[in-house]
Amino acid sequence: MENLISLVNKLQRACTALGDHGEESALPTLWDSLPSIAVVGGQSSGKSSVLESVVGKDFLPRGSGIVTRRPLVLQLHRIDGDREYAEFMHVPRKRFTDFAMVRKEIADETDRQTGHGKGISSVPIHLSIFSPNVVNLTLIDLPGLTKVAVEGQPESIVQEIENMVRAFIEKPNCIILAVSPANQDLATSDAIKISREVDPKGERTFGVLTKIDLMDKGTDAVDVSSTIKC
Repeated sequence: MENLISLVNKLQRACTALGDHGEESALPTLWDSLPSIAVVGGQSSGKSSVLESVVGKDFLPRGSGIVTRRPLVLQLHRIDGDREYAEFMHVPRKRFTDFAMVRKEIADETDRQTGHGKGISSVPIHLSIFSPNVVNLTLIDLPGLTKVAVEGQPESIVQEIENMVRAFIEKPNCIILAVSPANQDLATSDAIKISREVDPKGERTFGVLTKIDLMDKGTDAVDVSSTIKC
């Protein structure tokens, strides 16, 4: 299994280098054939906190509005020893040991591709994190779903983000992590809604509840999670 994960990681990196990275296409591509785990959620749903909990480091940009404006392919590599460092595919042979600089590089590389406005791009950022505290795993963090455009964004961005997310998660070999905050009505969850559309039987969707500490007094997370029928 470890060899298989390593092979998939290498193929994903090769696909990105060759311009094959999950965009809608009339013809099947190699990326379409690879297994993946995509993290989906609305803006401020807690996606970043989920990913940082998996890694054990604060390394993702934070802020208001659309912060994740490009897919982030996050490849985790378990190593021996006490070293922890990160590498980006677009910055070869450079190791980042300060995870605050990892956060800055994600933001800077996003701006290099999309400009300093609030545009989005489907070209992914490849980030590898090496640590003794992670498991060998690859996750794809996608831009947060939104219902309204903010200042400086075209009205079409709402549909553009949905189309990008859909292009990743509609593949039959993609496992969907549908992130929803527990302090909001799950009936209106953007993540659950789009997941049900592409995976109506819920065969490859896992619901993830965040912000449990913000639930109303007297409510129970177990009761909430039982209402999710992905």
